[in-house]
Amino acid sequence: MSHRVLIYAQHILGIGHLVRASRITRAMISAGLDVVVVLGGMPVDGVDWGAARLEYLPPIRAGSQGYADLVDVDGNPVDDDLRQRRRAALMRVIEVERPDALLIEAFPFGRRAMRFELIPALEMVRAWDRPPVVASSLRDILHENRKPHLNVETADLVERLFDLVLVHGDRDFIPLEASFPETDRIAAKVRYTGLVAPDATDRLDGERFDVVVSAGGGAVGAALLTAAMDTIGWCAAADARWCFITGPNLDRETRDRLMASTSANVTVERFRSDFVALLHHARISISQAGYNTAADLLVARCPSIVVPMAYQGETEQVRRAELLAERGLVETVSEDGLSPETLGAAIDRLWEAKMEMAGVLPDLDGAEATARLVLAACEAR
Repeated sequence: MSHRVLIYAQHILGIGHLVRASRITRAMISAGLDVVVVLGGMPVDGVDWGAARLEYLPPIRAGSQGYADLVDVDGNPVDDDLRQRRRAALMRVIEVERPDALLIEAFPFGRRAMRFELIPALEMVRAWDRPPVVASSLRDILHENRKPHLNVETADLVERLFDLVLVHGDRDFIPLEASFPETDRIAAKVRYTGLVAPDATDRLDGERFDVVVSAGGGAVGAALLTAAMDTIGWCAAADARWCFITGPNLDRETRDRLMASTSANVTVERFRSDFVALLHHARISISQAGYNTAADLLVARCPSIVVPMAYQGETEQVRRAELLAERGLVETVSEDGLSPETLGAAIDRLWEAKMEMAGVLPDLDGAEATARLVLAACEAR
């Protein structure tokens, strides 16, 4: 009989968490697991969940103030009624599905705003006669400016409610303790999976552009996209074919401006399912330094300029960009220093040199390794 896994995935601002979770989901299905995915954010087109069954909670998203300003589908602040309805819906799905494993995306290291529903749900399954394996699904680099007591609280929750912490990274690239100081307390539960990257076979076909500019989900990508558009006219790649991928969450004003700048050699699109193939054929990628984008770049081995996001003091992308640059895998331009001049200079360096991505790559087998670890934990349990 197939083991059943329930994956909880809550995106608030970007869509990177969903992309990573979807890659893990498809790998689990390929490994013979029966997967149910519980989604708690706004609907996003283009994310491939394979043959998984999807369940939806009343959606929550970031408001105008970002992570600290959560709102419902109509833009109203999240209230106790919505919290109660979500909590009841989540616990009902878990009760009905009775999974052999629960994979909780980010929590308790992130998604603290969801503790109102996650802690009761995890306490519920802990009380079952045959509780499921409970694992935290965690990206490789955490936000580093957290208050110390939050790290202590996170370790407390891992000790009490979780069996595994699946770190979707390569320990030799960056260990968890580099961004989570309480790692020693939970070390026995930590497993490294490698980066959750796309299948390398996805890059074999696709339309060809010389420069691919992308902004992840787009919610905080306006500055990068507009700087790149303003750079086209006078950089070395002025006559090349450019593709701008805005993401679904780019503000309308910026998107309208980009669309007004389209021409015979400039294409603007909201989403591309063949993103890795585009990167594989491109001479240059210009992007932020989010987890999934970095994995895509490494699989495609595309010469890259990254402008790491530092939204609301976030440190994750800055640290990742530094590590990739140290290995000779990317060129970096800081968000503070971003301008057509600085971006154009970086483009010219890569364009004239016709550089190829060099350097030692981190482990990119994260989706399949996660599936193997969860399957083994189910069988052991």
